[in-house]
Amino acid sequence: MELKEAQARVDAWISQFEEGYWPPLANLARLVEEVGELSRELNHRYGPKRKKPSEADADLALEMGDILFVLLALANEQGIDLDEALERTLEKYRVRDSDRWTRRDG
Repeated sequence: MELKEAQARVDAWISQFEEGYWPPLANLARLVEEVGELSRELNHRYGPKRKKPSEADADLALEMGDILFVLLALANEQGIDLDEALERTLEKYRVRDSDRWTRRDG
């Protein structure tokens, strides 16, 4: 799925409700919360913090999907085309970081 389609699907979901889009700072808080949930799970898996025996593993893909949903909603609310934004970012990295790391042979 292209980001443009993802943004349209998020917009269709949100637009069916009277409340519509949350204000930008509320969406930012949601985004930080979702990133925190992903951080917690990664810290449990790979960091020094161990889960309680009663805690189940979180679904990393679902946590990332939650982050993406909120980011798409924030972009929609701000009128940002994420396909274009990602293209610009990839070009920035291509130019800025092309000689930064050791390339693999081939």
